[in-house]
Amino acid sequence: MRWREKQVEILYKITTGSRKVRLLLTPVGPIIFFSIIALFIFISLQLDKLLRFPKLFFSPLNLIISVPFFAIGLFLWGWSVLHFIKARGTPVPFNPPPKVVSTGPYAYARNPMLSGIFIFLFGLGILLRSISLCFIFTPLFILFNLWEIKAVEEPELEKRLGKEYLEYKNKVPRFFPCLKPGIKKSFTE
Repeated sequence: MRWREKQVEILYKITTGSRKVRLLLTPVGPIIFFSIIALFIFISLQLDKLLRFPKLFFSPLNLIISVPFFAIGLFLWGWSVLHFIKARGTPVPFNPPPKVVSTGPYAYARNPMLSGIFIFLFGLGILLRSISLCFIFTPLFILFNLWEIKAVEEPELEKRLGKEYLEYKNKVPRFFPCLKPGIKKSFTE
């Protein structure tokens, strides 16, 4: 069995297993996820210093520009979390909702929570005036998440939720929302 298939199988066993195990593992997901984000931020700021990148924007323009990114990112993230909670699950892959969530922001994108985090991270790069956080590490973080979603999360969802998820996946783009819910554009996958 290949590495990817092992990861899918482990996640599937956890998500379909004991509620007690899922609840115990629920805090592990955010700890790992936000630790990775913190690491990306730290490394990007160190790289800015090491390579002597110029500061992105000047103060207070950086604050003015970053606020809309923070607001949109946090709103999208919070709205997404609420819809997961309404469906009796958590945003953590170890303890997901028992069915496909296709309401609210999920009618427009399959991963709006991550889209919100990406937008917020870009805004943080602007606030911190970091060229590498905006243009190197935020795109790397997006690619890292895209790889994880394609390699592990989506195959597990297909296995656990079957036809319902496949139909949803075929109608709704991954990250970049369409203006009309349920209409997938070919370039957004």
